Amino acid sequence: MTLVLLPLISLLVALQLACTVRASALTTAIGANERLCFYADVDKAGEKIGFYFAVQAGGSFDIDFDVKDPSEKVLLDGQRERQGDYVLTANTVGEYAFCFENDMSTLTEKLIDFDIMVESEPRREPPAKPGQISEHTSALEESIFRLNGMLQNVKRTQKYFHTRENRGFDIVKSTQNRLFWYAVLECAGVVGMAVLQVYVLQMFFTKTGRRYRV
Repeated sequence: MTLVLLPLISLLVALQLACTVRASALTTAIGANERLCFYADVDKAGEKIGFYFAVQAGGSFDIDFDVKDPSEKVLLDGQRERQGDYVLTANTVGEYAFCFENDMSTLTEKLIDFDIMVESEPRREPPAKPGQISEHTSALEESIFRLNGMLQNVKRTQKYFHTRENRGFDIVKSTQNRLFWYAVLECAGVVGMAVLQVYVLQMFFTKTGRRYRV
């Protein structure tokens, strides 16, 4: 019975040692000349903050951004960035601001997909009794952390392809609109030329209000 419960106990201990994560995955539209800010609370100093964003649609797929700590100190900033993936260490407890600004566009709206993750570093605690399930716990911890790293890589890859798909769809949609309006203008030009030709021929065979037979 003890041998059966030992792997289960090791798994529970390793899961308790795994880091606690608070994440917010959002998609938002930012209008022209607009600035939007989002906020995340940090409960204790030393927590890790993960910040990811990617412009999915609009213009040249770029945006200005900045990250500020509770004392309004700029930790990160960038101009005309298409996407970014950053990890910060929060040295101050309080509210951190993550702002996007679409100031370079006068008409174009931007669609942005972003994640804000606040996580704590894992803390290894000694077992209740010396030598108790320590070997099993260490091996299981390493396996869980390796799996967590592999899952994070898969997640980043999925985000990358998701962004490429959205951008490609936006480009195709923009191209379709341009082709449609080009076809409309072309048809209008053909009709206008036909009307103009009829008018010129009518004027050619008409003189001072009288028509001549040929």
